[in-house]
Amino acid sequence: MKKFPAFYLVLSMVYSANSFAAEKNVIFFITDDQSPTLGCYGDPVAQTPAVDSLAADGTLFTHAFATTASCSASRSVVMSGLHNHANGQYGHQHAFHKFSSYYNVISLSLPRAMAEAGYRTGHIGKYHVAPEEVFHFETYFRASGRNAVQMAERSREFITEKSDKPFFLYFATSDPHRGGGKDKNSQRTLKPDLFGNKPDGESHDGVEEVFYNPKDVPIPHFLTDTPETREELAHYYQSVSRIDRGVARLIEILKEANLYEKTMIVFTSDHGMAFAGGKTTVYEGGLKVPFVVRNPYEKNRGVKQSGLISHIDITPSLLDFAGALDHEKNRPKIWTTPEKYWKDKPYVAKENRGSSSKLSAYHGKSWLPVLGNSGKKHWNEVFASHTFHEIQMYYPMRVIRDAQYKLIWNIAHPLPYPFASDLWAASSFQAQYQKSMSAPYGQKTVREYIHRPEFEFFKIDQDPHEASNLAGNSKYADQLERYKEKLKSAQSQFHDPWIMKWKYE
Repeated sequence: MKKFPAFYLVLSMVYSANSFAAEKNVIFFITDDQSPTLGCYGDPVAQTPAVDSLAADGTLFTHAFATTASCSASRSVVMSGLHNHANGQYGHQHAFHKFSSYYNVISLSLPRAMAEAGYRTGHIGKYHVAPEEVFHFETYFRASGRNAVQMAERSREFITEKSDKPFFLYFATSDPHRGGGKDKNSQRTLKPDLFGNKPDGESHDGVEEVFYNPKDVPIPHFLTDTPETREELAHYYQSVSRIDRGVARLIEILKEANLYEKTMIVFTSDHGMAFAGGKTTVYEGGLKVPFVVRNPYEKNRGVKQSGLISHIDITPSLLDFAGALDHEKNRPKIWTTPEKYWKDKPYVAKENRGSSSKLSAYHGKSWLPVLGNSGKKHWNEVFASHTFHEIQMYYPMRVIRDAQYKLIWNIAHPLPYPFASDLWAASSFQAQYQKSMSAPYGQKTVREYIHRPEFEFFKIDQDPHEASNLAGNSKYADQLERYKEKLKSAQSQFHDPWIMKWKYE
């Protein structure tokens, strides 16, 4: 047998280990307030060739759901694998809202678990969770969240860094969130929001913008076809296409560095589009999100997966891909004992740490086994938990949904439904609100949208637009009671404090 010098043997071993590590890179791309308005989801006008290409070469989930339709709360779920009521981030983190996850969530934190698994961790764009020590990334980059092309370029150095470690990049756009002023060129009294677009038809730096004609945009089932709605949707679609340009640039960077076939890309949004009937509601328009996964090692490509998945599944799935998930305990292989971690850190108040017993495993589970398999189920049912958006917007709702039925429990139903400030002011809503309480709004009237019953029960497989509430229909009384029990069971499983209301009422 030919013998090699020890140096070359060691060098060979190091190279092998490093090349293996380099094959496990992850880019998690999350947008801000986006419904499945993409060409790959059958949208008739959306120009999104980059995301479409990922779907054609990966797995597209047709039934992917956020667990809450509020930005901070949803992102805390994404980065912890826990429902927001359990991790403590009930609502917004910024400004005077000040919701924050429990300190003991640190044991399950996605960026920390990826770092423990040997990853370089980087974050660019919208953060919107707290505390930072719990959701800590090693490297933070600055760029305009309204320009995903610029964000991709700012990420280039991190992606292509010569290192013996793989990378995990959390890439969070601010598009297509509302904001940036009104379109003053509109001829309408109620001006549409710009959705991050430049005024006067200008383009963001380095971006080939796609402009949409209001006459061409499709109207989602939860909106009303009005000129105001069409103008706002045209701006929304422009913002969505700008995101796609950023995806395209990321793909170019990966291919130039010979990393495209060594990197898993996940594309999703924190919740549905920022229109009344979407964002901050637990209707399909609020919870249903795009979800595309391109795993370069999956043999089956261009697969549409119809199984139910949820945002609680993201963290365990990414850890699974990284080889860092303890499948038996459903938590990171390298476990950070919170009591030990915080023992010598007196600046952390004990009462803010959260119950360790309830923060010892993920609520979600890895969807890695169902990638590339169109017929394989993931969850039989999904649970959603929404309590706050802004601090002024208290309206707890709980949901249980399977392939047949969907039950919504409006816990605070005696209260009028409170609006997120930007949705209340939206021209698409105000145009109908200013007409009358009887004016149509999606599948409801304005009055029905604001004043909701305690229970909403839908035959979701036959009524995907949630047009007919069956809660008062005697024909479905038995099914309703059965789904109430399912909801209670999920609340118990996920340690929902609002389960107590079943007992005292």
